[in-house]
Order: sequence, then structure tokens, then C-alpha cells
Amino acid sequence: MSSIGTPRTAEELRDMLQEAEERKKLWEKHYHSAKMDRKANAEAIRNITALRGVIKTLRWVLNMTDKNGIAISHPLD
Repeated sequence: MSSIGTPRTAEELRDMLQEAEERKKLWEKHYHSAKMDRKANAEAIRNITALRGVIKTLRWVLNMTDKNGIAISHPLD
């Protein structure tokens, strides 16, 4: 991994994207597989939502489309 202030390579960004997608799948699997109390449920939903943002931003930086093949005009939209 690059040091602070050094731009990330496209390969590093693709690796981060893959890891974020895998983590999101794990959280979704956890969310759908177990009965959870309110706190655990909130944690799972919060992590899934955060990872959606990470994935969208990394795809935008890499000039990729979303999972439906639509171009991402801005990561905050």
C-alpha cells in the first residue's frame, strides 16, 4: 500500500473495490441469516450503507459504471 500523500494506483483501487464488495456481501449475508437485536441490526445496516458509498466512490474514481451499467456522474448523488 502507498504511503500518505502518494496517489494510489488503479490496481490498488481495484483491490480496495473488490475488498469493499466482499465485505458488503458478508454484512448482507450476516443481516439476512440471523435474528439480531436492534443494536446488531443497526450495525449491519450502517455498514452495508457505508460500503455502498465506498463502492460507488471507488467505481467513480476508476471511471466504472454502477452494477446496472449506468455511468456514475458524481459519487455524492
